[in-house]
Amino acid sequence: MPQMGVSVAEGTITAWRKRPGDWVERDEVIVEISTDKVETEVPSPAAGRVAELVVEEGATVDVGTLLATIDTGSKPGQPHADESDPPPPAEEAEANGNGKAPPVSPVVRRIADEHSVELSAVSGTGRRGRVTKKDLLAFLEQGAAKPAERPLHIESPYKEEPAPQPSTPAEAAPTGEGERLSVMRRQIGEHMVRSLHEAAHCTTIVEADMTAIEAARGRLSYLPLVARATIAALREHPRLNATLEGDRLTVHDEVHLGIAVSLGEEGLIVPVVRNAHELSHEGLGARIKDLAARARSKQLSPDEVGGATFTITNPGRYGALLATPIINQPQVAILDLEAVVKRPVVVTDGQGGDSIAIRPMTYFCMSWDHRALDGVGAAEFLGSVKRHVEGWSD
Repeated sequence: MPQMGVSVAEGTITAWRKRPGDWVERDEVIVEISTDKVETEVPSPAAGRVAELVVEEGATVDVGTLLATIDTGSKPGQPHADESDPPPPAEEAEANGNGKAPPVSPVVRRIADEHSVELSAVSGTGRRGRVTKKDLLAFLEQGAAKPAERPLHIESPYKEEPAPQPSTPAEAAPTGEGERLSVMRRQIGEHMVRSLHEAAHCTTIVEADMTAIEAARGRLSYLPLVARATIAALREHPRLNATLEGDRLTVHDEVHLGIAVSLGEEGLIVPVVRNAHELSHEGLGARIKDLAARARSKQLSPDEVGGATFTITNPGRYGALLATPIINQPQVAILDLEAVVKRPVVVTDGQGGDSIAIRPMTYFCMSWDHRALDGVGAAEFLGSVKRHVEGWSD
């Protein structure tokens, strides 16, 4: 069991990607591991044939435990002692859409499937021309494949990003016989129940006009600009950028911004943008996009999902209008960005005259811990977020 972060002492085997007798390349994913911080795919440290899986799926073991053995003396074309037929030799990689290069990793295959990319069209920079995750993401960044967009509401200008897809057959729809919750689902549940028991949850909601944000965001989603406005508000109201452990409240100078990322049926994960206060909204957009992509491909390290001082969740991208999120302990508040929807509102001109106009509107819903804050402080903070959003100026 590899050491996956300084605070990680154990991990759970969620899925073996290889079985005894299978050939595995160096750096090819061999096992999926779940810890109390993150689910990740672990690459093989060497090329060879899998000799034995020592730890079964579902077992939780300490860091340093032997998980499997690999026979590094065998060759791809040689049959295993227990097999009558050899495994697919290297030339079969051509059937995998990657020419004569080695087979791509499951992560690359999954991303390619989600974006309908033919891997034969991607230039590989890996060993023997293998297409790596970096190669594929660069190919997608160049606009070679663009997922279809559709509005969440007829009256909404917001576009939904591609939803994460199930990665294994075990994650398909239930058959009616019931299924055991995944390790991540169980850990999320335990964390949320603990938060509800520990924190004195309250929720405050404000409405905001997103006209200025809409005009400024260009091809970005609303999230990076709202994150930038939130950071500005946290600077004005630092007691929201805090953690509460026991009876000790720590107000942080740096803003380490947690961004909730949906993994579909697999669960939810909150990667952290470190020192978010140092980034522009463009920089925040790039960091959030990178973290979200690596979260969905299980490439985050445990250190990238811990240490947040404030969290933003974004169910509005799926069309939600109001929510009461659960605080991400030990933080004292979590901001919920809801759908941006065009609707009629009363606007006041410079002479004090009122009229009805169509504006892109949203609700900012914030759950906060009454042990650390009072309603006035929460309302003042949300008022500051609203002011920065509605008065946005580059």
